[in-house]
Amino acid sequence: MDWKPDRYGELSLQEQIVRYFKEGILRGEWTVGARLPSQRILARLWQVNRSTVAQAMAELAALGLVEGQTGGGTRVVNESWSLLAAPPTDWGQVAESGRHQPNLPVIQTINRMEADPGIIRLGTGELAPELLPGREMARLLQEGAKRPVALGYEEPKGNPALRRRIAERLQERGIHATADSVLVVSGALQGLHLIAAGLMRPGSTVLAESPSYLHSVQVFQSAGIRLEGVPMDEAGLRAGLLERYSKQYQAAMLYTNPTFHNPTGKVMSGSRRKELLQTCRELRLPIIEDDVYGDLWLDEPPPPSLKSLDNHGDVLYVGSLSKSVSPGLRIGWVVGPRTAIDRLADIKMQIDYGASSLSQWAALQWLEDGWHERHLEQLRGQLRKRRAAAAAALDREFGGLARWSIPGGGFYIWMEFNRSLPMKQLFDAALREGILLNPGMVYGSEEKPCLRLSYSYASLEELSRGIGILAGLVRRL
Repeated sequence: MDWKPDRYGELSLQEQIVRYFKEGILRGEWTVGARLPSQRILARLWQVNRSTVAQAMAELAALGLVEGQTGGGTRVVNESWSLLAAPPTDWGQVAESGRHQPNLPVIQTINRMEADPGIIRLGTGELAPELLPGREMARLLQEGAKRPVALGYEEPKGNPALRRRIAERLQERGIHATADSVLVVSGALQGLHLIAAGLMRPGSTVLAESPSYLHSVQVFQSAGIRLEGVPMDEAGLRAGLLERYSKQYQAAMLYTNPTFHNPTGKVMSGSRRKELLQTCRELRLPIIEDDVYGDLWLDEPPPPSLKSLDNHGDVLYVGSLSKSVSPGLRIGWVVGPRTAIDRLADIKMQIDYGASSLSQWAALQWLEDGWHERHLEQLRGQLRKRRAAAAAALDREFGGLARWSIPGGGFYIWMEFNRSLPMKQLFDAALREGILLNPGMVYGSEEKPCLRLSYSYASLEELSRGIGILAGLVRRL
């Protein structure tokens, strides 16, 4: 919410809040049935006493505009003319009838609270602003201003020069690819959406590691596709279980994030990768390989990707610049057999008529002019420092409380608590202390209490302080 009450305004804070919501309701910004943010969140965002917000809500309720509901927060129930005219559209009911499933409530809270500049983000899966190459990108754009820039639509698969550069870079990593087998997408997540919409039937099943990032988004579920988890061990997804799980659920595809896995940080061993490929080949089970963290090794390069070992076209490979360069650039890619890529490109044209031409142009210059490798070298150094700070804080604060392993790259440390713990209560308690967590339950880890900790966003001081506060909350709970 961009608006804030003016402490030095002519009206009192309470009167300003009442007028803000009143005008929003009258303009239709909040329609009948819409749920307003909680009083606690509003008080935090606006830095006012909660009693001020409560009094404002009471006045709005007296006007007949809102109504408090037990367990449901405050909802809009009326408009100035709705008693005299036909009832207005209940957009809440309309929204609930949509096919795309909403995010989990915890994920909605995380997405909302990440905009709070005063919160310590201990679970965020993106680079901190100071780790993004802002100055380098500005310089690149300045230097590139002398070059011609295309502002029209790109080809269905994306800018040809960018696709060639991506293919060349992948070939350097052992992945045989040509420009025709590369589809530029608006981030890796769109690539998964396209695969769900274009290559899978509603009612089919995708297998994935358990836990998995896929549980925190509704990309497959909203397409009517079931998601089933396959257990992991220290070497990654247990390929020996695939035959049983594939037959039991009549699986159509396998999704895997073998390198610096989200959320556990694990790296699938080289031998396990070969076993998985062979097993999926025998089961005729296509593979989606999510390799968005592949560049972010901190100790040593990971084993060769599944796609580099694929001699039969069984793997769809998904990559991105979001985790290493800029989430706002929205540039990713899907690499696979031309038949599948042509199908996905056709669907992409129906959705957005191609990724941003300007973003593709910037990504091309970034990759061609050598910026990417120089940036990765500096980024790895910064991530090593943050990983060390997180590890030191965990050793200092969480001895006897939890188990964890320090990953060889990526963003995440997966914590498993030694005792049963009410994770929703921990999430809420941490939020009250100004700390935002990513509990394991959003990744499908329901059996035991876990947390995904990230060292990519919080500063060194925030990591130390935040982990200390978190340990105190765990002890109390």
